[in-house]
Amino acid sequence: MPRALDWARTRSWELLLAAILVATIAYNASQSDVYLDVDNFVNIFQLSIEKVIIAVVMTFVIINGEIDLSVASVMAFSASLLAVLHDGGTVPFPLAIVIAILAGSLAGLVQGVIVAKTGLPSLVVTLAGLIGFRGAARILLEDRSVGMFPDWFGEMGREDFIGQLPFPLVFFIVLLVVGAIVLHRSAFGRTVYVVGDKADVARFSGIDVVRHKVTIFVMSGTIAGIAGVLFAARLGSVRANIGDGYELDIITMVLLGGVSIFGGSGSLRGVALAICIVLNLRNGLGLNNVDGSTQTGVIGALLILSVLARNQIERFTAPRPARPEPSEQPPAAEAAGQLAGTS
Repeated sequence: MPRALDWARTRSWELLLAAILVATIAYNASQSDVYLDVDNFVNIFQLSIEKVIIAVVMTFVIINGEIDLSVASVMAFSASLLAVLHDGGTVPFPLAIVIAILAGSLAGLVQGVIVAKTGLPSLVVTLAGLIGFRGAARILLEDRSVGMFPDWFGEMGREDFIGQLPFPLVFFIVLLVVGAIVLHRSAFGRTVYVVGDKADVARFSGIDVVRHKVTIFVMSGTIAGIAGVLFAARLGSVRANIGDGYELDIITMVLLGGVSIFGGSGSLRGVALAICIVLNLRNGLGLNNVDGSTQTGVIGALLILSVLARNQIERFTAPRPARPEPSEQPPAAEAAGQLAGTS
């Protein structure tokens, strides 16, 4: 696909998302007097901060032509490991945080090596990871809820850090800005697009595709581990089932943002808009007393519609091959005619 055409489609999609976001905000504001309060907007992001943090790195994964269904389970595994280390009192708490994050990195490394070295689809590998790491979290905590973390840890997750913004929200904003710079303004970002578009071409161009894919999965696991730590800080306790079903919202945000499920296309600008749409949509439904199961159904429908709409746009805007003039003959036909004339 020509880059100019792909850029034009991305920009058109982002303009559509911006219009949908404005309409969503306007509708929610008309339904609630408290919707436009600053505290409500901070609360919108705070309640889903782990999802949006992971959505940033999931953008890299999907543009790279892969998918990671295990992120919520890795998040739960890292948080559960942190809780067990703290509950046992075997290591200092700051070291327990580092170990929990490194556990997420190791989970990403293992899955990345399997995908890159064996050629197995990442859908299959990370689906196994989804089950396996969730099971590991349940083994660590069983049915217990572990809390009583240090006061400074809870303050980091809930209290204002800069102005009215808590630390997790500040971390998300910084991650989004850095991620956009890396993806759209660096050689590594260009490699993400090239590998996601045509991995064989990237390999023949001298790119170490195996190492690159492993790096992407390590990034995903590390951010999932950090999200697990922030989840523990925000809620003050950990259970093995935390983050259950988060994959749906995360992937919806990325695909709704215009990232192609087949890789090689998309932008973090679109994903940022999609994040705002999904969070404001959930908030609006909550303000209208819509239950959580119905909200999940709406998000699922939004995921299907985003993929279908994107595919239809690409189908109707794809350049059609030029048809030969009626007087022109294909080379094979012309050669056959010449042979018939000589005989």
